[in-house]
Amino acid sequence: MGGGVTEEARNRGPSYTVTCEDYVHVVEFSPFDPGTPGSLLAYGGNLFVVVALCRFQEEDLEVEGLEFNTLRVFHHGVRIDSLAWSPESHLDKLPQVVRFCTAAADNKLRLLTSDLKDSHEVKEIEGHSSYINQVVFEPTEGRQIASVSDDHTCRVWDLDGNEAALFKLRSPGMSVCWHPAEVLKLLVAEKRGVVRFYDLVSQQALLSLDCGQSPLMAADWCRPNSVKVGAVVGTDWVIWDVTRSSYPQRKKPCHVDRARQFRWSRANENLFSTTGCPGKIHSQLQVHHLGHLQPVMIGSSTVGGGLSWHRSLPLCVTGGDRKLSFWMTEM
Repeated sequence: MGGGVTEEARNRGPSYTVTCEDYVHVVEFSPFDPGTPGSLLAYGGNLFVVVALCRFQEEDLEVEGLEFNTLRVFHHGVRIDSLAWSPESHLDKLPQVVRFCTAAADNKLRLLTSDLKDSHEVKEIEGHSSYINQVVFEPTEGRQIASVSDDHTCRVWDLDGNEAALFKLRSPGMSVCWHPAEVLKLLVAEKRGVVRFYDLVSQQALLSLDCGQSPLMAADWCRPNSVKVGAVVGTDWVIWDVTRSSYPQRKKPCHVDRARQFRWSRANENLFSTTGCPGKIHSQLQVHHLGHLQPVMIGSSTVGGGLSWHRSLPLCVTGGDRKLSFWMTEM
């Protein structure tokens, strides 16, 4: 299965674009079903978070292309660097609930909860002393939040902002992942090239994976298959099968300047995407399939911030200068 992808198929523009008021630093599809047709999506810029409901023609033939409905604009006041959806968000019964957590440039987390009408609550969570690289919700009940920071810690919080666990790291924490099939474990990726699984009950490290190089900029735990972990380190992507070895099974150069983001598809365990560093001339989106030697798609627009996959379609979204770009992968 090495070939089969032409140069024209690989290099292309986005399937859909949406114009935004601000530079987009972060964009996230909710991995959870909102209870109504479509998917929740949030994007964040320098001052605002926008929550929208998206429907695509690939999932509903009555939709022409993309139906993008903005549900609410939240004033945030400070640049957003990471965002995570709570599984408690739902639109199918009243009161509707939209809940998400942001990590911002002032080293604080903010838990935002809204009924999309009159009730709107913001809870600030303080404790990190440096830049927060990622935040994530416990994926089954959403009663805890985990975050990793340049302050060499991973912290777990309850929804009142109390610190429930603290893991001291040996380098900046770049990524944190919580898998719905493994809710008592936390994956934490460090910049020095080490990925660790922690037991949340004993608060001890269970298993370490080693890139064999650094800097690791992002890692992700494969939602469709929890034995797979992927990361970007230096200019390469690397993939582990955690049942086989602490060293990567697969490794390939992907971005000339340095790879920045890695995200698994939420629907296909062989599909993942990477981006280069924002603002670089070679910065681009690449979509990879483990059955193909070359990327199955190279996005031709300059990538800004954010990378996220739709919960069921082979479609990812990237942020940029006043726009969202949606990329459908034809498999």
